[in-house]
Amino acid sequence: MKIKSSVYRLVGLDGLPHPVLDTPYESIEAAVKAAKNWSSKKNFGHFLSDSSLGIEVLTSNGSWRTIQYS
Repeated sequence: MKIKSSVYRLVGLDGLPHPVLDTPYESIEAAVKAAKNWSSKKNFGHFLSDSSLGIEVLTSNGSWRTIQYS
């Protein structure tokens, strides 16, 4: 049995997909790295201070589940 890899995405505090960073990520680390890179270019400093984000994972039934808000 092959284990399917997880897919992640970034969302805003409203739970909606992030308007700029809404793309599938292969890992939580990749999602966090993208958020940090984006926020540093926007002069937000720490990516969680002014632009808090959530990370969601795609479940086996096709819905998204929030796994972390920061």
